[in-house]
Amino acid sequence: MTKHWSSAAEALHEVVRDGATIAVGGFGLSGNPTDLIEALRDTGATDLTIVSNNMGVDGKGLGILLENRQVRKVVASYVGENKLFAKQFLDGELEVEFTPQGTLAERLRAGGAGIAGFYTKTGVGTPVAEGKPTEVFDGETYVLERGIVADVALVHAFRADREGNLVFRHTARNFNPIVATAGRLTIAEAEEVVEDGYLDPNTVVTPGIFVQRLVTATPRVKDIEQRTVRPAAATTTPAGA
Repeated sequence: MTKHWSSAAEALHEVVRDGATIAVGGFGLSGNPTDLIEALRDTGATDLTIVSNNMGVDGKGLGILLENRQVRKVVASYVGENKLFAKQFLDGELEVEFTPQGTLAERLRAGGAGIAGFYTKTGVGTPVAEGKPTEVFDGETYVLERGIVADVALVHAFRADREGNLVFRHTARNFNPIVATAGRLTIAEAEEVVEDGYLDPNTVVTPGIFVQRLVTATPRVKDIEQRTVRPAAATTTPAGA
């Protein structure tokens, strides 16, 4: 049976329920599974817990779920580019669990590896550690962090084959590989799906065993979160030219 579904909407149909925990790949707007995020919005599911490095920007990426009032809680390491996020948080509409970026990555990796929790020095003595168990190892205090296992994981890949083996491109690799392992059900969108044959095993980043459903991503212009350009250098005409 093929893992390749005809659309993101079909792949998500009857998968997401109210109150579900959804892990989403991407960093800023790079590597966002945009088709799947839009399909998630269109399910109308509410009270969602979103686990992602950040929540996109206003009107783009995961920001569209905030606009639709579908998110109850966010587990993230950075949210500074989204004004609506800040407003909903300050208004008490949104619960936020801030997690140091490396800790968030390790929590996702641990969940995908079947590790219930781990100890880290990061966050000790700060609000990040409040209410969490601590332990002393070799004279140093560590805080216990729990692995994350999401009901559904959504990721974006550059290339995939029909078994769901995935390859990522450049910075879009970011959180996608660890998110792919952390879902009870993982759905991947890929810019290119190889229907005949398989990817070279030496290039595969995420093995297909972690991916249950696959869709071909819609071609689109990729958004840039902060577009910065250098002023054009002034040109001068040499004397006597």
